[in-house]
Parts: sequence; C-alpha cells; structure tokens
Amino acid sequence: MKQGFPVVLTADRTLMSEYNGGIFLGFSACIPRGLIPDSVYFSLFCPSVKADKNGVVEVAPYGTRKIEAALLENGFSREEVIVAHPDRLDRVIGPKTKVIGITENDPLGIGPATSTFTQIFGGEAYMAVKFRELLRHPSIRRFKPKIIVGGPGAWQLENEELRRELGIDCVVIGEGEKVAPSLFEKALNGEELPGVVYGETASIEDIPTIKGAAVDGLVEVARGCGRGCRFCVPTLQLYRCLPIDRILKEVEVNIKAGRNPILHAEDVLRYGAKGIEVNREAVINLFKAVKGYPGVERVGISHFALASVASAPEVIEEISDILGIDEKNWFSGQTGIETGSPELIEKLMRGKCKPFTPEEWPEVVLRAFEILSENNWVPCATLILGLPGEKERDLEATVDLIEELRPFKSLIVPLFLVATGGLKGKAESFGLEEMGQRHSEVFLKCWEHNLDWGPTLIKEWTERNIRNPIARHGVKLILSYAIKQGRRLIDRCKKEYYYDLKAMIEDLKSERVKTMPVTTRFLYRLLS
Repeated sequence: MKQGFPVVLTADRTLMSEYNGGIFLGFSACIPRGLIPDSVYFSLFCPSVKADKNGVVEVAPYGTRKIEAALLENGFSREEVIVAHPDRLDRVIGPKTKVIGITENDPLGIGPATSTFTQIFGGEAYMAVKFRELLRHPSIRRFKPKIIVGGPGAWQLENEELRRELGIDCVVIGEGEKVAPSLFEKALNGEELPGVVYGETASIEDIPTIKGAAVDGLVEVARGCGRGCRFCVPTLQLYRCLPIDRILKEVEVNIKAGRNPILHAEDVLRYGAKGIEVNREAVINLFKAVKGYPGVERVGISHFALASVASAPEVIEEISDILGIDEKNWFSGQTGIETGSPELIEKLMRGKCKPFTPEEWPEVVLRAFEILSENNWVPCATLILGLPGEKERDLEATVDLIEELRPFKSLIVPLFLVATGGLKGKAESFGLEEMGQRHSEVFLKCWEHNLDWGPTLIKEWTERNIRNPIARHGVKLILSYAIKQGRRLIDRCKKEYYYDLKAMIEDLKSERVKTMPVTTRFLYRLLS
C-alpha cells in the first residue's frame, strides 16, 4: 500500500518469532549479539513469523494483539489498522501513516535476564539492537509518524532525554487497553502526545478479545498477581481472572491459525481463586474446557507458583491426567524460587510462600519440585542475586537448597536483581561488580544443575518440538557445544579462581587468559 496505513502496529524482530515452537527460547533475545552468528541465531533460535506480500503478519506478540483489539473495539476500522512485520515496514508506512505503535519487552537491554547475560558475556542484547534498528527504519525516518511504545519494558523509556534521543513521542507504562485508543486518536488528528502515560487498570469488561492469532498461541487467563513481591511489577497489580467463555474465544482465534494454546498468567494454578489458595474446581474446569475445545491437541502454560503446587498436589495430578502428560510428553512452565532464605522471604516476598510461612519456604520449594517430578512437570525456575539485605547466610541457604534440587529434572536460572516494582528508587540494582564469592557459588551451582540436566532436556525437547530435522540438529549442536564449554569454564572458575567469577570474567574480557570462549569459534568459521 503505497500511501500507507494510518495506524501501524509492530514489534522488534526478536519478538516476531515463534522460536521454533518453544516460547521459552524467546529468552535467547536476551543474549548478547555475537555469541553465535546472526544467520544461525535468526534461523534456528528466532526464525521469523510469516508475513504476506503486504507485510501483514500471520501471528504477532500477544500485547500487540491486545492493542489491535482495543483499537478495533473503540472506533478504529480494519482499513486503518495493520499489524506488520518490522522488516516490511516499507510496504505499510507511507504519507498517510500517522502513528506507529511498538511493543517492547526490553528496549534498552537492562531487564533481569538481559543484564545478567550481557554483564557476564559483554556486548549488547539482540532485543536492544533490534529495537534501535526498528526506530531507525528508513520508512519511519522518511514519513515521520508519531511513535508510541508500550509493553513490559516501557518503564525503561521514562526518561525524557532518552525518548528525545530515540525519537519516541509517547511511552505507555502499564496496561494499555484503556488509554491506547485516545492516544492513537490524538496522533491521527495531529495533536501533541504526552511523553509518558501510566496505563489504567483494565476491568474484565475493558480487556478486549484478540482478533488475530498470537505468537505460539498465547491466551491470557488472568492478569496481575497480588502476592506482593517487592522486586516484581506483576505482583503489585490487581488480580483478575477472565471468564472461560472469553478464554475460549481466544483459543478459537489461535486454533484457526493452527496454534495450540499456551495459557498465560503469573500463576495459572490460581485461576478462579478469591484469595491465595488454589480453587481446584475452577482450575480443573479451565483445563477441561480448553483441552476439550475442538481442534486443540495440546495445552501449555506460561507460569505457575511453587506455593500453589505444594498446597494442591491433587490439582497437578488431575491436570496431568487431563492433558495426557507422561514421561515422554512432559509439561513445563516458568516459576520463581528467588532465594533459599526464609529471612529474605519474610522481608521482601512474604506473599510468595502463602498459604505457608516464610520459615517453611525451603521445604515448600523441595516439596513442589517432588510433586512436579512425580507428575512429569519440568519447572524452569529463577533465582535472584543481590536482593536487598542479602547476607552470607542467605546465600548459604540458597546453595543448600539448590543441592537438594539436583535430583529433579529442571532448570534453575540465576538472575541479577533489577530494582523495579516496589524496589524502584528504594534499592540498588545488582551487577557483576557487586558479586562476591558466595554469589559466584550460587551462580555456578545453578549452572552445574542446568548442565547436568541439559543433554536430557535438549534431546527430549528438540525431538518433540522442532519438526525440521536441520533446525533440530542445529539447535542440538549449538546447545550441546555450549554445555561442553560451560562445564569447562565452571571447572576452571572453581579450581583456578576459587569461585571468583568476577575475576575470571575480567581476565577473559581483557584476554589475559587464553581460553576457548563460550562463543563457538568454529561455528563462525563454518557458518558466518
């Protein structure tokens, strides 16, 4: 369309992917560019979603789809609004284009996962690189539409000088459904936009149903959390559950596009709960309804809480029965351990352990992992390094807990604290410079655990999820090589640096130590 669409919605290239069928491979956008060749990264880990000749994408990030739906339900026509591929903006932006809306998860590369990887390996994360490239697109520079940015990472763009430098007109921080229509209307009318808008909490009635399929079939079943962890944004938001009939409408949209649903909430196991405790009937009805919907072959989830697992083991067993989960077809989702210290749980995240007490937290985690293992669930768990008030004994408790979790098939990912949510302005973010020996020990224990389970998980996951044999072999090759090199570097850090990870990384960066890097040098020779 040479004249362009009045409203163009898009996202950076790393979000316009279904990650070869594994939504958690989306975290690969957090790694620094340069660890592997771009051709390998974008073909194996982050292949592009399909787009038609006009640039319209087949699927899009879930947040983009929500804004699209909010606009279409509030007076905008389909002829005005398009969801486009970032590489084909030249086909949709023209003289009639007045505004472009961009969804972003981590625009500056300073989120927890990204900052951890970039501080360890150096360089800039793919997501930050591609966000900047998107803003510099020739069509955007030529026709100069208003730029509105929203999404989980919008908080990073609150600074006025930074927005001016990047050419961003407006940033929406928080939920966008209620404020987006008026902002886009102002942009169409040529009115001045506010630099920063804080989104209003949307009621169930205000949350629209997506009109087009989402990446990997994502379907929101609840929003917010309510557990109150001070380092987290979603836990501070009002908790709301969408009714099953609305959920099934989005399942239908995704099924029509050939995508099986992944149910999304901060804790899917709390669906329908009035308080903290699991509502067994509501959760089971949800999974029965979704699994029984015509065309649904399998169901996934995004997140769950370990306290919910430990308090309702019978629900885990019933879900596994409904979905046909077994040893060959295991189930996975993201969850948070964060610390093994009851003292830090008491101080910073008391709601995380409910209905249990902070003193019970290590046993809650262990019991939850046992329950998950018995039912063939594989948790991908996070730990946070650098929590405010963290002491040696807290780190020792975390190390002890990781050791107890070694028998369970799982991943445990250590992340540096980023002071957002309730800690914004009240605590300092944590980084490599602050790492002591105990922090290094926690970090290495986590990755020893992951590398022990890595070969099994890689084999089972790739064979089940990646249909293309070339892509499957390529992913296996790269991840297996990373495991081999990871083991070697961990061993070196323990024996030569006595758990001083900071010192070893500094030596590697300054090239005082000659060692084969984690980056696959031979792959560069073969594939660059």
